[in-house]
Amino acid sequence: MTPTDLRPRTVADSALTLTQFMQPEHSNSLGTVHGGVLLKLCDECGGIVASRHARRPAVTVTVDSVTFHQPVYVGQLLLVHGRITYVGRTSMEVELRVEAENLLTGEITHTNSAYFVYVALDDQLRPTAVPPLDLQNDEERRRFEEGRRRQEIRLSRRHTP
Repeated sequence: MTPTDLRPRTVADSALTLTQFMQPEHSNSLGTVHGGVLLKLCDECGGIVASRHARRPAVTVTVDSVTFHQPVYVGQLLLVHGRITYVGRTSMEVELRVEAENLLTGEITHTNSAYFVYVALDDQLRPTAVPPLDLQNDEERRRFEEGRRRQEIRLSRRHTP
């Protein structure tokens, strides 16, 4: 990677909203959307956000947390909003917010929240440096600091037996 590829990028540079209409094949035995479908869509959105930021392939390292707030129903439009919250040397944390829209009423429900962590890969499929974040406002600086603390916790768990 050349030094020009590591120019700072803003959160907005890589942010994404992925949408998917929920069909019967997405449902579980209870008639709601299967949690695994939601996780797959979160991982797709997060991976795109990470690759956009790094302009390199990015792979999932860990799913830091996933919270299921409300069920998603067949016939709803799912919106997965992803944005970078923290970057380290090779890793990127992506915050994912999942919403379900009732197309007939316009009601939008916050259904899931998650943090996924990705690592950028070089041409030999080894971890490689990622651009720093150009934080534009106090909210982005707060999210970055919270992400830094989560990363410290993740790293401390790696070194405990």
